[in-house]
Amino acid sequence: MRTVQGWFRDTTGGLPRSFWYLWTGTLINRLGSFVLVFLAIYLTRERGFSASQAGLVIGLWGVGGAVGTTIGGTLTDRWGRRPTLLTAHLGAAVMMVGLGLARPLWAVALGALLLGLFAEAARPAFGAMMVDVVPEKDRLRAFSLNYWAINLGFACAAVLAGVAAQAGYLLLFLVDAVTTAVTALIIFSRVGETRTTPTGPVAKGPAVPAGALRTILTDRVFLGFVALNLFAALVFLQHISMLPIAMGDSGLSPATYGSVIALNGVLIVVGQLFVPRLIKGRSRSHVLALASVVTGVGFGLTAFADAAWFYGLTVLIWTIGEMLNSPSNATLIAELSPAALRGRYQGVFSLSWQLAGAAAPILGGLVREHAGNTTLWVGCAAIGGVTAVAHLVSGPARERRAVQLRTSATPVRPVTVVRSPAPEVAEAAATAPTEPVRAGS
Repeated sequence: MRTVQGWFRDTTGGLPRSFWYLWTGTLINRLGSFVLVFLAIYLTRERGFSASQAGLVIGLWGVGGAVGTTIGGTLTDRWGRRPTLLTAHLGAAVMMVGLGLARPLWAVALGALLLGLFAEAARPAFGAMMVDVVPEKDRLRAFSLNYWAINLGFACAAVLAGVAAQAGYLLLFLVDAVTTAVTALIIFSRVGETRTTPTGPVAKGPAVPAGALRTILTDRVFLGFVALNLFAALVFLQHISMLPIAMGDSGLSPATYGSVIALNGVLIVVGQLFVPRLIKGRSRSHVLALASVVTGVGFGLTAFADAAWFYGLTVLIWTIGEMLNSPSNATLIAELSPAALRGRYQGVFSLSWQLAGAAAPILGGLVREHAGNTTLWVGCAAIGGVTAVAHLVSGPARERRAVQLRTSATPVRPVTVVRSPAPEVAEAAATAPTEPVRAGS
């Protein structure tokens, strides 16, 4: 019992209260994250769209997300974390209802585009706020806990959505909208503005270094890491677009897909809290390479799946890769960006997910239609292997860059805002590391 209590204390203790408000918001939001999980099934079975039309709609969601993360990253640094987060979440809630009510293909496509824009515009603000309030020494635990909340909500949502869809798909859109709005209100009312600015006699506001975009575009180490994440995301996001279609072709129901994909969240809920201790002190590049191989194998085996248990096995395998990837990814991102550019760097990194969100369903659909189901999934395995090699090659340069930024950091101080931040936020900002960091997601 003491061992369990000690593990629980080491895993959850010492984190600021502001983090737990963010964590709670994440959990509530993901408990209602029904729509994207079942969008491909909704479009093809309920609305009668073809697989290519469904892929186009989901791709437009990704296009909107790419625009949203870019805008959200800029607003996060200039306007602030809290107003950006509130605006993005409330806009997403409205567009969620609009998408559920849309009927013509053009209206559905426009709704998906705008929903992606608003929903993903919140990601840079949330990621930057997470880094702001959690000291560097606790970030691995914090990101793992937040990822645990994401998947606890996802596991429950996947199962509940399969049942709720039987009562009408509109219910999925409405519940998703409500939980998104509640999340925004919790964070906005309980977490103060956490944006910081360089100290100095002329520092009067949230100054952003001149040439910020040029700084990012010439950061080859960071952009290389973003590119690797793009390839990994192209593989991973097939579970939203092509996997439900493949399972449908195998004669499996939407409820079965919900149960199978829920295994992803269940395994992460059970095992993710142990991952930080497992990988602590190990080479992040080696961990990321292993994660890429395992993820590739899991998706590659989908080519041979023809029953629910087999699909479940593939999900369990690539979930292990996901669990290894997430915390190492998040901490590395946090160390690869200057503090004054957290929002923008977060936006650029999130852009890789959004580009993959736009390209994965379109490319997956084209490959599946013209080259066959087996080629699609074997191709995913090949991408995983190539990405693993690239992580091993580029890893030393990333670690050198992290050390360089850590030693050349400048002090920061909290921005004066109308609403005083909670004591925990002020404390976290005062004790936050002075080296440039990267907001992870």
